[in-house]
Amino acid sequence: MDAQQALADLTEISSQILAAVVFDEQGAVAASTLGEEGRAGELAQAAARLLEHAEGIKVVGDARLTQLEAATLEGSVFVVSDGKTRIAATTGPAPTVGLVFYDLKSALRSISAKPAPRRAPAKKQPAAKKPAAKRPVRASGPAEGASGETPQGSKKPTPRKKKTDAS
Repeated sequence: MDAQQALADLTEISSQILAAVVFDEQGAVAASTLGEEGRAGELAQAAARLLEHAEGIKVVGDARLTQLEAATLEGSVFVVSDGKTRIAATTGPAPTVGLVFYDLKSALRSISAKPAPRRAPAKKQPAAKKPAAKRPVRASGPAEGASGETPQGSKKPTPRKKKTDAS
């Protein structure tokens, strides 16, 4: 899925996200929900700086920082990183932090997921013809049944006796 479609899906499912931007590690914007390119670039650059500063102050281990939240009384900024692709989003005050992170990670996964290769459509085989139903063979012949009935269900008319000159 492309980045713009991922952001459209993200804002549709997450009512807490006010604005979002997808960008690379240099801050180049791939997609944004903001109408102005300049504002999208500013948000991407600010999010990249937040990640850089947070990476510099982490205390434990050599693990790479993959997510952060910066909260103020007016709202929060979330940043999630997955390899070279990053996503940043703004919310109002008191967002559901775990849910916002989950939605952002899902959006990133949908962007980086490679679509399955398309298979050639299977050729339709002509439907096998069903053999015609066999009619039962009747002992009294094909035109009438044992009771003297024709296939239509009426009795066969009784043949008339031929008149002879002698009668």
